[in-house]
Amino acid sequence: MNREQLKEFIWDNYSIRPDYPWVKYPDYEVFRHSGNRKWFALIMSVPEGRLGLKGDGILDIVNFKCEQALIGSLLGEEGFYPAYHMSKSSWITAALDGSVADDKIKLLLDMSYEATV
Repeated sequence: MNREQLKEFIWDNYSIRPDYPWVKYPDYEVFRHSGNRKWFALIMSVPEGRLGLKGDGILDIVNFKCEQALIGSLLGEEGFYPAYHMSKSSWITAALDGSVADDKIKLLLDMSYEATV
């Protein structure tokens, strides 16, 4: 799943559009509940080095709120990283480059959505 597909999936399933809270980072997209304003997903483009990867490319990623027990097992899988710029004990980062199965991204999105209601 890529960035555009994820945004379309969020709209189709949750009827939520992103907001852009940082002028300095216009491509950082926050998805939050309309009622309590809590975030459930954050899509960003970051340098690979910021995730501990070798290379100087830019990678689209998404952060999800996640149960701490699940984070440990996900970090052993390709395409998952400690949460970028969020609490590493309750958030996880997934690459949006096809390395994580679409079904897994959808499941984590749903879990994040429900955890932040």
